[in-house]
Amino acid sequence: MRVLITGISGFAGSHLADYLLAQNDPTLELVGVSQNGGENAPTDARIRFIVGDLSAPRFTAELFAQISPDRVYHLAAQAFVPISWQDPWATLENNIRAQTNLLHAAAQQKSNARILIVGSNEEYGRVTPADLPIDEDTPLRPDSPYGVSKITQDFLGLQYFLSHQLRIVRMRPFNHIGPRQNERFVAANFAKQIAEIEAGKRAPKLRVGNLAAQRDFSDVRDIVRGYVLALERGNAGDVYNIGSGKPRAVRELVETYQHLARVPFEIEYDAERMRPSDTPISYCDAARFKNATGWAPQFSFHETLRAILDYWRGRVAHNA
Repeated sequence: MRVLITGISGFAGSHLADYLLAQNDPTLELVGVSQNGGENAPTDARIRFIVGDLSAPRFTAELFAQISPDRVYHLAAQAFVPISWQDPWATLENNIRAQTNLLHAAAQQKSNARILIVGSNEEYGRVTPADLPIDEDTPLRPDSPYGVSKITQDFLGLQYFLSHQLRIVRMRPFNHIGPRQNERFVAANFAKQIAEIEAGKRAPKLRVGNLAAQRDFSDVRDIVRGYVLALERGNAGDVYNIGSGKPRAVRELVETYQHLARVPFEIEYDAERMRPSDTPISYCDAARFKNATGWAPQFSFHETLRAILDYWRGRVAHNA
């Protein structure tokens, strides 16, 4: 079983590699590709790690021919929504070009690999109360360039399934959080601030943005387990939501962290942390995926936030 993970140095990619290796499958050959090393670059000797740019057609075609994978988890992407407002084309080009090259190479080589394409809840964008909970038939109303890029990735996957019969399964994950996530993301950002407050490196004030927004938070370790199940049991050509199915206000992140923190802190609002567009509430109906695969979350919200905070405590102490 030769498995290719693109974006293996990223947040979800590194956790997916950990999960696959933990299964101790003697037939597993794991190959990871990333544009650069990064802080989450794999160090396990069981991983063949390749540095390269998937936006280069020749590199991608040669990579696919050389590896001839049985399964592909395409996780490489620019994943931070605010960046897409600052430089829309960079996100569109990054996310669309790499996947186009990957699928074109697979089609040209008549690959029989099962391929996972990762979209996003941001495809649904500006949902209304009548749309909730969001299922796979909810209209797509993207309100960010990032959302548009993920719709394009999603529908490129569908197109290559229909036109080239590639064995593609598409996922639309809702917000996932956990250790190793970049500090630009809300749960990681709060945890880093608190770890620095505990270490006496900053004043006891937590800088926050919109705390009223409600999101569907899942542990990244549950999400990547879902990705594996998607290729094991999902139907090629289908698209699946994956998430907890429960909305939680960002304020609940703060309140949970207040219980977990070793020192008290105040809350300070920062206008620069507000987004140009912020959907008030978003959460999913993942019944289609659960019925197809038997997936269910295993980590509680509290367990996840504790793991994130412990991770940042370690990072802050290491950088002391």
